[in-house]
Amino acid sequence: MEKLNYSESIKRLEEIIREIESGDMELDQLGGKLKEANQIIAKCQKKLTQTEDEVKKILQNK
Repeated sequence: MEKLNYSESIKRLEEIIREIESGDMELDQLGGKLKEANQIIAKCQKKLTQTEDEVKKILQNK
């Protein structure tokens, strides 16, 4: 998976959802898209958790 920032990752996830919802996808392609979507979701969740931890640290040091 290419290196995408958070915003680009969300846009890619939205693209994948549109592709899946279109119904014009072969079963093999669907599996690949779902795998990619899961990887993007995991990456975004990790980034959100890291950012939340950073914000908590900043607020605790005030």
